[in-house]
Formats: sequence, structure tokens, C-alpha cells
Amino acid sequence: MADQKQKKEEFYVISVAAELTGMHAQTLRTYDRLGLVSPARTSGGGRRYSRRDISLLRRIQQLSQEEGVNLAGIKTIIELTDEIEDLQSRLEYAEEENRELKQKLSSGPRPGGELVHVPRSTAVVMWNPRRGRGSRRNGQG
Repeated sequence: MADQKQKKEEFYVISVAAELTGMHAQTLRTYDRLGLVSPARTSGGGRRYSRRDISLLRRIQQLSQEEGVNLAGIKTIIELTDEIEDLQSRLEYAEEENRELKQKLSSGPRPGGELVHVPRSTAVVMWNPRRGRGSRRNGQG
């Protein structure tokens, strides 16, 4: 499925990406070298910029020119933004999984048994094989 998405996505050669962002091609090469934007590559090594790459280049330009952030700061911002997006995605997945588990638990007793609430202070008789009889323990076990 990811392959189908990638086939439908538009990619731009470096000259078109430079024109779309109002930057020089050499600037795009520098950003690639610094790891700010890592476009896809052809088998021959040519850079192919996606729409996401173009958006990221525009964001870099805005941070640099309008906000006065240096390239090291921009790289940190990009890395932290990516990390936040990853964590948000993982959180959404965990929340969905949690909802599904809660729904399963609330759907009633399972075949073969029922869930019963036992208060912690209740004494429990446990089998002790050494003594051959039950031993009394406070519900701490």
C-alpha cells in the first residue's frame, strides 16, 4: 500500500523545487548535506523532492528569514517536530488500543468464569504444600 501511495505522489527535480521555494538549487543541496531536508533519490543519485519536502523547505525559509533562526536551530526544531509527531502517533495508537481493551473488558463475563471484586483487606486461604493445609494470609499476596 505504501508503494501505491509513493507511485501516486508527485516528485520534483531540484530545479523545479528551487523555483517552487524561491531558493537556489545550491541552497537545496546544502540543506540536503546538512540533513535538514532529505529528498528521495533516483537510481542515478538525482534528488527528487516531494510535496512534503517542498513544505519543509518553505518552513526552513520562514524560520531563517522571518524568525532569524540559524541552521543549527532549524535542524533542532525539525528534529523535535518529527519526534513530537512520532510520539503523537504512538499515543493515538495506544489510546485506540486502550479503548478496544476497555470495550472487551466491559462486554461482560468471560465464558468459564466471572470477574469478582475482592477487597484488599479480605483474608485469603492459600494452600501450603509443606503444611498440607491452608494457611491464612492477609490479601497482600
